[in-house]
Amino acid sequence: MNKITSLLCALITTFIWGTAFIAQDTGMDNIGPLTFNASRFFVGFLTIFPIAIFFERKKIREDINTNKKLFYKFLLFMGTSLFLGTFLQQAALQYTNIANAAFFTVFYVPLVPILLFIIYKISVHWSIWPSIMLCIIGFYFLSDFSDSVIMFGDILVIFCSIFWALHIIFAGKFMEKFKIPMFYASLQALFVGILSLIFAFIFEEIKLYKILMESSSIIYAGVLSGGIAFTLQMYAQKYIEETPAAIIYSLEGVFAAVAGWIILDQFLEKNNILGCFLILLAVLLSQLTPNVKKFKYKQ
Repeated sequence: MNKITSLLCALITTFIWGTAFIAQDTGMDNIGPLTFNASRFFVGFLTIFPIAIFFERKKIREDINTNKKLFYKFLLFMGTSLFLGTFLQQAALQYTNIANAAFFTVFYVPLVPILLFIIYKISVHWSIWPSIMLCIIGFYFLSDFSDSVIMFGDILVIFCSIFWALHIIFAGKFMEKFKIPMFYASLQALFVGILSLIFAFIFEEIKLYKILMESSSIIYAGVLSGGIAFTLQMYAQKYIEETPAAIIYSLEGVFAAVAGWIILDQFLEKNNILGCFLILLAVLLSQLTPNVKKFKYKQ
């Protein structure tokens, strides 16, 4: 039951991220990426923090006091990774097209097992790699990348994928040690919001009336993506290993494509549908292959 709950949380998280991609794209018509991120993560914090205090107030002090240093270490690492990942993703949309952004973002899927081995000396079993390759091939067809040219924004997206991979890894490790996912997700949103606001004051022009012009996109991306989705991610990675979780999160591209089809009338061609099918197959294989295991090397 715990594994099923985690899978449901991961799927809901991915659905929210995918549909929020439209709000992230349209939300920068009048404001910069840092201003947009600051606004949506502050909204995310205000959404989750009261709920966290209500449900986790008895566990917060006890859980943090078990290892304060580790807790704040995770907050620093995950908050910084999320800040850089979301900022680079937002900024990249100004310099590349959605097809390129979708294709290069999925590079976090193979990066997760690579970085897991580098940081924690943990390796995934060989049977996970076919799912990773299917996922990348699926995104190749889904994004119509074959018709694209490399742009400056693609470099930003590649760096973005590194920080997404780190965030997924640290989320999994955090949930091994602590049991306050809602409170942590709210602090993480506040951390990213403050960092984004500081850099927005330095590099962007902040005008309240322009922020209000994007209020619908900010509220949607803030409440759902910046708040609820990142909270559910913590629950999802309680019982799902980091690499299979990354493959599930790649469904974000499928949900984004379907949302674009329904909301923006962006018709899906045969190649796009094939890409969706391959990504779905990759997700199923990552969960159903019986010998997908992680082996820890002795230090």
